[in-house]
Amino acid sequence: MRISLKDNSTWLQVQRYSELLHVLVARNLKVRYRGSFLGVYWSLFNPLIMTGLYSAIFGTTFASYYDNSILNYVLAAFTGLVVINFFSGSTSQALNSVVSNGSLLNKISLPVSVFPVSMIAANVFQFLVGTFPLLALMTFINSKSLVNVLALVFPVLALVLVSTGVSFLVSALYVFFRDLPYFYELVVFVIWLSSPIFYPAAIVPPQVKQFLGLNPLSPIIESLRQITLSGSVPDLALIWGALLSGVIILALGWTCFHLWRHQFMDLL
Repeated sequence: MRISLKDNSTWLQVQRYSELLHVLVARNLKVRYRGSFLGVYWSLFNPLIMTGLYSAIFGTTFASYYDNSILNYVLAAFTGLVVINFFSGSTSQALNSVVSNGSLLNKISLPVSVFPVSMIAANVFQFLVGTFPLLALMTFINSKSLVNVLALVFPVLALVLVSTGVSFLVSALYVFFRDLPYFYELVVFVIWLSSPIFYPAAIVPPQVKQFLGLNPLSPIIESLRQITLSGSVPDLALIWGALLSGVIILALGWTCFHLWRHQFMDLL
């Protein structure tokens, strides 16, 4: 009977969390795109514009690293931009999610973690509706294989795990350090610059590349490009590296969030 009651209590908590998450995600999307013409498709429009800009400036220079094909460079730049845009957008929005809901938390007992998670979930929905179909189409055209299309799930999952872990970390830190947004802008810029987005990884000197390997987005970008652009079967080593990066960052972020959250109410 004890086991049954415990299981029932756990299920009620999960159900309550999912219902609250659904309400917050819907609210985030409605507020974000109220009066917007393109709505969630702005998440696709931005990387498309940036891809065109990078291609016009660097396409001819770096095409030799992509089988002398400017089109391949265009696709490579787009996949990189998709990753960095999702990461920077979702984590930046999650950064102040706990603090901005401080008044609500002081009135109602709610699971604090639902606020950064809701920001990630809203961006995942936006990604799946706006960007993912185009990635899937690109992959199928290049590989002619449904296996590669299905394999897209793994680097995307790794991206969500990394973003969630960082969101837990920065949303918790912001409770203690209100200057964090200014510093985090610099961190995102460093991550963007150290990710092989508009430049091929092959041009990076070996002595520098070992430091760039610490960037958690690099294996995700490499895996996504291999699945999308190579036309060959998915590289399991790259997929494993991307997922391992995601699990490590998520574990680190959640651990810090869990250890610090008992101090939140005194500061909100």
